[in-house]
Amino acid sequence: MLLKRKILFFLYITLFRHTPDKWRPYSFFFPAMRSWLVTRFVDKAGQNIQVKSNADISMFISIGDRSELGSGCLIYGGVQIGSDVLMGPDVKIITRNHLFEDPTIRISDQGTLFRAITIGNDVWIGANVIILPGVNIGNGSVIAAGAVVAKDVMPFTIVGGVPAKVIGKRGT
Repeated sequence: MLLKRKILFFLYITLFRHTPDKWRPYSFFFPAMRSWLVTRFVDKAGQNIQVKSNADISMFISIGDRSELGSGCLIYGGVQIGSDVLMGPDVKIITRNHLFEDPTIRISDQGTLFRAITIGNDVWIGANVIILPGVNIGNGSVIAAGAVVAKDVMPFTIVGGVPAKVIGKRGT
């Protein structure tokens, strides 16, 4: 089964990742093929997901129903994306970071740290957002464009900035 997933992943990366989005008049069947391939090679995929052009995604993620992976996004393995998540272009969701505590050892020799990321349901992630390792984003949250999210985001919270800070609550 893993071999089949790897073959489908290879097809996505080599032939379909850079195909046009559906708003282009010459997109033909490419957007549907991208989404179909992704639902077959990721760990878990819901129904009616959309994968925009040039989405660089790992095989080891899960995606909920009706979620949209933005064009040019980068999603490392170990990410759980809920249902109805909207993602703008060029979002980076990073689950690994370099260790650097010991100044007597080169950073490149200190290894890396993995921490999973969870994104709740009904979340809007704006363009050029960076989500760092270990972050949990609560249901109904909004992440403003260009934010760098280094800490958990509570449900129905609007955050923005570098580093991301609370700038509002939804429904108030």
